[in-house]
Amino acid sequence: MIRLINVTAGYDKVEIIKNIDLFFEEGTITTIIGKNGCGKTTLLKTASNLLKPFSGQITIKGKNISHIPNKELAKKLSFLPQLRSVPNITVYNLVMHGRYPYLGFTRTPQKRDRQIVEEAIESMNLDGYIHKNIQELSGGQRQKVYLAMTLAQNTDIIFLDEPTTYLDINHQLEILEIIKKLKHMGKTIVMVLHDLNNALSYSDKICLMENGRIAIYDMPQAVFESREIDRIFNISSTQVEAGDEGVKQYLFCLK
Repeated sequence: MIRLINVTAGYDKVEIIKNIDLFFEEGTITTIIGKNGCGKTTLLKTASNLLKPFSGQITIKGKNISHIPNKELAKKLSFLPQLRSVPNITVYNLVMHGRYPYLGFTRTPQKRDRQIVEEAIESMNLDGYIHKNIQELSGGQRQKVYLAMTLAQNTDIIFLDEPTTYLDINHQLEILEIIKKLKHMGKTIVMVLHDLNNALSYSDKICLMENGRIAIYDMPQAVFESREIDRIFNISSTQVEAGDEGVKQYLFCLK
């Protein structure tokens, strides 16, 4: 669905990612991992058209992303950044922001928009907080509100930059289960994660980056077995089975 063709991008004429050739498959979760400064967020922003490439092109279903008007592009893809201010706004009104690409000149929500917003809030189990100010919520609850806003935007493609950062472990896993649910709804998810075990456990594909380039792009087990994670992070890794169902988990330690 989304293809990057020989893309080089960065900031202030400084190249951060270089000669990227990549294809994000429809209806899958792709997680970008790598050491700090390797270009993960730059790749995410470039793929979502928030950052214009120095060279190369990005296409959605064969159409150059730069030729798609912003309002139309906002109906195709959404981007949830890692760092956000906490606005003085209710849960309902924030989630309604996801409908803005669909509203007319007066920005007046119609019955269908209100229905979509209410369904998005309900899907995140936030019914009891619908009129709460988002500043009153916990970090995990706020993240669910932003995901509800993204869901209300109703895009086929969702970019997430560190969606579990600063969250307790139970909220991290809850958010990742929600992301998995979005995939089952047919969404294409591309996200950046720092937690290597979560990345390998919740993804269909792993994009491991090193110094602005792709070291390996493959299914999680293939990436793990390649030992490229061990080489790049200078760690040792092993795989274990956890729980009654023997779910595979990944452990990492210093060499």
